[in-house]
Amino acid sequence: MTQPWLQNFDPLGNPVLSTMAAAIPVCTLFYFLAVRRTPAWRAAVYAFVAALGVALAVFRMPPAMVAGAVADGLVFGWFRIAWIVVAAVFVYDIAVESGQFEIIKRSVGEISEDRRLQVLLIAFAFGALLEGAGGGGAPVAVTGAMMIGLGFPPFQTAVMCLIANSAPVAFGGMGNPVRTLVAVTGLPEADFSAMLGRILPIIVLILPFWIIRVLCKTRDTLAVWPGLLACGLTFGGIQFFWSNFMGPSLVDILGGIGTLLLLAFFFRKVWSPTQIWRYAGEAPAAKPAPDDRLTPVRIVRAWSPFLLLAAFVVIWGIPTVGKFLDIFSWKQPVPGLHMLVVRTPPVVAKAYAEPALFDVSWLSTPGTGTFLAGLIAGPLLGLSFKRTLGIFFRTLGKLKLSLIAIMAMLGLGYVTRYCGMDATMGMALARTGVLFPFFGTAIGWLGVALSGTDAGANALFGSLQVITANKLGLSPILMGAANSAGGVMGKMIAAQSLVIACAVTGQQGKEGALFRALMKHSIGLLILVGLLVLMYAYVFPAAIPSGHRYW
Repeated sequence: MTQPWLQNFDPLGNPVLSTMAAAIPVCTLFYFLAVRRTPAWRAAVYAFVAALGVALAVFRMPPAMVAGAVADGLVFGWFRIAWIVVAAVFVYDIAVESGQFEIIKRSVGEISEDRRLQVLLIAFAFGALLEGAGGGGAPVAVTGAMMIGLGFPPFQTAVMCLIANSAPVAFGGMGNPVRTLVAVTGLPEADFSAMLGRILPIIVLILPFWIIRVLCKTRDTLAVWPGLLACGLTFGGIQFFWSNFMGPSLVDILGGIGTLLLLAFFFRKVWSPTQIWRYAGEAPAAKPAPDDRLTPVRIVRAWSPFLLLAAFVVIWGIPTVGKFLDIFSWKQPVPGLHMLVVRTPPVVAKAYAEPALFDVSWLSTPGTGTFLAGLIAGPLLGLSFKRTLGIFFRTLGKLKLSLIAIMAMLGLGYVTRYCGMDATMGMALARTGVLFPFFGTAIGWLGVALSGTDAGANALFGSLQVITANKLGLSPILMGAANSAGGVMGKMIAAQSLVIACAVTGQQGKEGALFRALMKHSIGLLILVGLLVLMYAYVFPAAIPSGHRYW
């Protein structure tokens, strides 16, 4: 029988050297991403290999336990994160392949000729919907292509799309960053979801004004303040309500759809700017031919893949349905790991055995519901079932490198957690004292800036944030959420985000200029989030959820 293994947080007998050793996997990731500009999937694999080496050679974790931690991370990574990404991008590809995405694009562009309002509809609201459905660069790529097609200048388009993409990232991929926090910390999903829903909506109120100020002068920005306020209040309100009372999976999808619908009604029936703002010398938008009008039926049909996706995820989230579907799951203890890794003081108040379960929830995962939505949407839009399946396999193929990155990051996160590397770094970070709420927020920002994914940064730093928070007497829920909330402001300067934005707008080679243009926006928004986290930590601690429950 395998004996319990006690984590050693100072394996080298010197706190400084032990902390440096524990930081090797993180530094490896940062080096290959930031210095060598290595593709994200390769950097993640190198960091994963480094984590294995440190766990075995420095922390002396038994090889069987290391293997068990990796296996546990890979199973969770596939069924709870990677499968959801694949299925969501599959639904998007169905819309493109069927030709209906062109109608989606027109339905957004024809709501208003005003460039300021088009930015809100496309970059902000529609981008949030795409981020919620899958993320992975698709929101910037799709909204950038749409705006270029409508006549926006390329470089400015890239800047606005990347800033707008910050609003929904913490709930992107149908809540993947939140699920990742749960995976690496073992804390309640409802608490993390609610806490994020109490930080980000405040930023969302500001963001529409921030984005449009990039487009035009302050005077022209304030001239459309009713539209900007309606945008921020709608998305922020849905974000708050759904994250606090329903769960993280549909926050962005419903927020994006709800904001699109409300703004469409608001701009057409309630309010419109006194002067239509377009670029200097730009002609008015061309009118469609009378026989090519978009009817409500055509618009609903075009949007049907995303409507089906939302419907299936809602059904999968109903407790009775979820409980029934979970009957078909396979859940077993990880051999040689479950309840055998023991965390000891001072990291925890008393010795704690870490649970480790294989959770093969193949049917109850939202990814399966999303996949079924795609299978139905294809034939509904006139594609044969064979062609629909072909689209799925092409989607799987084009995402293979992203999937490798996801799996490597989850393997890295699980090894870091079970061998105690995160605890070693957390004990060092605890020395930042009362400033840690702000500093912890910046850690999340740096993680996403270098990895390009909020879920990846949460896998890497989520447990560290919780351990440090416990050490300092802060709320672990607040600091786990701060990692994710701060991280979203680093997404706009991540290398892969810059590459995608430049590629889709025809700005290849201008990634450095785009980075410099975005850095001030990224740091400014990070400071706002960090100050909010400080306020929650010391001024409004009663607003931090504990034992929160959804309706």
